[in-house]
Amino acid sequence: MKKKYICIGTLTMFLLGACTPHAHEHGSEGHDHEAEMKEEKSHAHSDEIILTPEKAKAAGISTEIISPGSFREIIPTSGQILAAQGNEATVVAGTSGVVSFSKKVAEGMQVAKGAEVMSLSAEHLQDGDPLRRAQVAYEKAKDEYERARKLSENQIVSQKDLEALYEAYENARLAYEALSPSQSGKGLAVTSPINGYVKSCLVKEGDYVTVGQPLMTVTQTRRLMLKAEVSERYYPSVRQVVSANFKTPYNNRVYRLSELDGRLLSYGKASGDTSYYIPVTFEFDNRGEMTPGSFVEVYLLASERKDIISLPVSAITEEQGLNFVYIQLDEEGYRKQEVRLGGNDGQRVEILSGLKGGEKVVTQGAIHVKLASASNAIPAHTHHH
Repeated sequence: MKKKYICIGTLTMFLLGACTPHAHEHGSEGHDHEAEMKEEKSHAHSDEIILTPEKAKAAGISTEIISPGSFREIIPTSGQILAAQGNEATVVAGTSGVVSFSKKVAEGMQVAKGAEVMSLSAEHLQDGDPLRRAQVAYEKAKDEYERARKLSENQIVSQKDLEALYEAYENARLAYEALSPSQSGKGLAVTSPINGYVKSCLVKEGDYVTVGQPLMTVTQTRRLMLKAEVSERYYPSVRQVVSANFKTPYNNRVYRLSELDGRLLSYGKASGDTSYYIPVTFEFDNRGEMTPGSFVEVYLLASERKDIISLPVSAITEEQGLNFVYIQLDEEGYRKQEVRLGGNDGQRVEILSGLKGGEKVVTQGAIHVKLASASNAIPAHTHHH
């Protein structure tokens, strides 16, 4: 009986010994599987960029949910802003004399119609002061006419002579009244013929000018013209152009003619003999600080297309020749997405591939998200999805 118990104990120990390695092996496999799951989960979020809502707000980051919409065919080119016809006036010298500015004159300075901008003096010249000479001639002609009018009542002066004296009097009066004295009392006043701004001043203090010589140009700049030069290769699309956007080099701002009461004036039917470009001309209101004569980047807007995904230009970042946007995944998670770009109207750019619609894309502050992705100080992703 004792021998039987010994045999059963030995068998039991053998079985336990056989099971123990298997149990350890199973426990090891479970641990490895859990590690793999964690590694896989970590790998799934390895491309996620973490930026807390507080930091995003401080950086001015804003987003937009993308959906297909209308977008026009774009013709990129260059152009020039010009003063609209009829909105400029040239100030000319009414007499010969030496220039003296009534106040400091600078280009861009605002002037009112009839306001004195400079004076012309001939006080020390051989012919003398033209205003004084005109005044003397006027008073003499007036006295002669008044005397003859009284004598004509007694038929001492004929009606024909009286009419001749009246004509001389009127001419002298008009000549005198055309020459208004300056505010300083020296010389003749030169006034602005229209309300506007000094576009260019063609003389300087102390210059001698002659009758009819241009002195300055005044522009009203209420209406301006945009003249774009379009390459011949875009000629089939030119006739479909309806409006334009343009960007100025001095403030890097994009203006839309649709918001400036702009309208298409004309487009060339053919290029010139010495040019390979077709002119397209618009007219619009000057509601900003746009300078006539400046060259601008132009985005001509042609035929409209539907179901196009587009983003603000500020949403695009470039890296090694490739373009990327940043998609917001959750409250503090972002992902970099490569995109292929199409037409650009200066404010929005067409997305040819990389987005399908419905994504929440960073439109302002994308550069801050890019910097966050490259920073080693960004904490590891700890929140759950």
